Amino acid sequence: MFTKFQERRGNIPNMFRTMALRPEMAITAAAHMDAVFTTGTVDPKLKEMLAVRVSQINDCYYCKASHTALASQLGASKELLDAMYHIDQHRDLFTPAEQAALAFAERMTTDAHGVVEDIWIDLGEYFDEGQIIEIAAVIGLFNYFNRFSDALKIDITPTSKNE
Repeated sequence: MFTKFQERRGNIPNMFRTMALRPEMAITAAAHMDAVFTTGTVDPKLKEMLAVRVSQINDCYYCKASHTALASQLGASKELLDAMYHIDQHRDLFTPAEQAALAFAERMTTDAHGVVEDIWIDLGEYFDEGQIIEIAAVIGLFNYFNRFSDALKIDITPTSKNE
């Protein structure tokens, strides 16, 4: 697992170093994350944007730092990532599909019972059912990772590729 992270990201995330105290949990969490981010048809940049947005909403410093860097590597500008804090004021920076996915992320994170019909209609305009599952998986995974990282006060992973 560590070798895969080193090869793909150039570092080993501190969250997974912490989880490795229980290897079975670390291995399954890494496999879940791998499946969420490397399979399906949703644009990887959008998946990273969703991870960042959930982490912004939850104010998770660890995941914001990690996934802002990964989203940037996939072409998300700093301006775009910063604008996600106030999407309604910066709608022109986001595609309609991104707006629909980010609105779903906000509602699912703040009030999952409050995901109303309008959100489903917007999602359905741009994504098929399988893609909506992918989007929900990113959002759910990062709500878990945010809480895990914050509760355990995990330090932000250094960006050095020489760990």
